[in-house]
Amino acid sequence: MRPYFEKMPEFGQPLSERQLKTSEESVQEIRKVEAELAKEVERVRNAGIPQKKVNDRGQLTVWQRIEYLVDPGTWCPLHTLYNPKENQEGTTGVVDGLAKISGRWAVVIGFDNKVLAGAWIAGQSENILRVTDLAKRLNVPLVWLVNCSGVKLNEQHLVYPDRRGGGTTFFRHAELQKMGVPVLAAVYGTNPAGGGYQAISPTLIVAHKDANMAVGGGGIVSGMSPKGQFDEEGCEALIEATRKFKAVPPGRVEIHHDATGFFRYVADTEYAVLDIIKEHMREMPAYAPRFFRVAEPKPPKFSPDEIERIIPFNQKRTYSFDDVLARLVDGSEHLEFRPDYGPEIYCGLVKVDGFLCGVIGNRQGFLPPGYPEYADYPGIGGKLYRQGLIKMNEFVTLCGRDRIPLIWFQDTTGIDVGDIAEKAELLGLGQSLIYSIEQTDVPMMLVVLRKGTAAAHYVMGGPTANNHNAFTLGTPTTEIYVMHGETAAAATYARRLVKEKDAGKPIQPVIDKMNQLVQDYYDKSRPAYCAKMGFVDEVVRFADIRRYMTAFAGAAYQNPKSICAHHQMITPRIIKG
Repeated sequence: MRPYFEKMPEFGQPLSERQLKTSEESVQEIRKVEAELAKEVERVRNAGIPQKKVNDRGQLTVWQRIEYLVDPGTWCPLHTLYNPKENQEGTTGVVDGLAKISGRWAVVIGFDNKVLAGAWIAGQSENILRVTDLAKRLNVPLVWLVNCSGVKLNEQHLVYPDRRGGGTTFFRHAELQKMGVPVLAAVYGTNPAGGGYQAISPTLIVAHKDANMAVGGGGIVSGMSPKGQFDEEGCEALIEATRKFKAVPPGRVEIHHDATGFFRYVADTEYAVLDIIKEHMREMPAYAPRFFRVAEPKPPKFSPDEIERIIPFNQKRTYSFDDVLARLVDGSEHLEFRPDYGPEIYCGLVKVDGFLCGVIGNRQGFLPPGYPEYADYPGIGGKLYRQGLIKMNEFVTLCGRDRIPLIWFQDTTGIDVGDIAEKAELLGLGQSLIYSIEQTDVPMMLVVLRKGTAAAHYVMGGPTANNHNAFTLGTPTTEIYVMHGETAAAATYARRLVKEKDAGKPIQPVIDKMNQLVQDYYDKSRPAYCAKMGFVDEVVRFADIRRYMTAFAGAAYQNPKSICAHHQMITPRIIKG
């Protein structure tokens, strides 16, 4: 099978003079969004107390720990702007991403010890669940940097309880271990209550000499008042108890290394703790890359930096998806699946860092005359029709059979609608695609290049309850909504317009509400908003998409739970004929 993959047909076109001239305005709009996003990222990094104050205490910040821990150039941050509860801290209090440690891919997460000493805060548990899901889907180790002061007590109702509350993490850690996915922890500082369980629930625990973990800290041990309320006498007793436990906190190294043995290792310096994690990461289950690579890695023939000049900021303008993809995959080579069927959809096999991946994406622009074949109206790229849905069902199923990870690219206005489309079974074919995705059991990633709209956002590898979506990326041109704001306004207020007009009333008040709804849709579909609410897991520059694709492919092939030998694959044979 190697001849199938070592040299695939090349595709894509170099930028034309016209593209270089006409794209400048679009590029400026993209750069403006990137600047806004960079400002938000910097705000999150600076949340809490200053780095210098932490360093003056003889400690490193979580950002410094991650920088020392991961292999240079491999850090792919996720959930940087995620803050679904819109808490006052402006962050979920954890930092996470995908990275290599000692040459092995891992999911890395750490408590931001600059923010309330790493406390549990609103929205954090949802972030952590996304991270444990990522480790589960990719079957790679989860590495924790634990420095957690417990619950933000005056907002405990937003943090502690519920089916997806703070304690869910401990069950997910148990689930990962049951699946054979190790959880490695570097433990720093004081970790009482929830922080204690964050520290004890991993598989391997490495502690700093000043670290501790406990069911409760001094405040919990001494905080119950027998009178049911506090008075001066009770508070004097509390002061004495607090002084005692501040001096000798429960669960320190003498207890959990010397007595219980829960701390497998104790190190004298923060860096030495991370060195031990690095040593163990070298021993994690992993195939050598050559076992799964179908060819030697090589860069695309065209630079990823050019993508910002191909994809217009204006959502109504078209572009060539093939030219975008040619700037992301090895050698700008591919094997396209059924190119003459379902022309609104691209499906094909590509190489990413030498690993075989399947790609599915929306093509743009006018479609060939007579398509869709079931209708008397012309087809437009970005919309899904019968053939395109059937083609995606076939390709997804074949990739599942051949154990090929999938990368989706969305720029879709939705699925064709109306009685003609219903007769063509589009509703059923959309759900069929959801079933096809669910039965594959292969890792997937999604890039929302521009529009993620209506049910098409779900069926094209969207993250909504998708067990196989590892992560979703947004870009500076991403918009995600059930329909365009103008369409929503028309659907919401059309009958009101008729009613007011027939009653002889002015329609301007209704028009004002329509424009307000359009603006609201726009504001709540911007890239930064999508990142904050978790519609995407990170917003990245176009030029950085390939870096995340490389991380995804490397992690997906590091220790897969099931294998199809290259010479037993059927998808490339079907493509070749």
